[in-house]
Amino acid sequence: MNKYELALIVSAKLEDEERVATVEKIKEMIARFGGTVTNVDEWGKRRLAYEIQKMKEAYYFFIKFESGSDCPNEIETNIRIMENVIRYLITRQEA
Repeated sequence: MNKYELALIVSAKLEDEERVATVEKIKEMIARFGGTVTNVDEWGKRRLAYEIQKMKEAYYFFIKFESGSDCPNEIETNIRIMENVIRYLITRQEA
């Protein structure tokens, strides 16, 4: 099992329930592909470094999880088509 961190930037235009549902959906996706979520760090609403889709602010989440090497590719494939997610990045954590 490898350790990974998913940096997730979610649209600020969403209601609280929609934002929580988006993060829960991603956590369920990690579990479906054989991963285990170890920590979810919510940074809240922050100013973006540059404008993305005419938005200046967004919500930041950092999800740490453990999984096999094929899980991040499956997660990226599914996150890519989610409209609520502006940007994402999965990085492997060193032991």
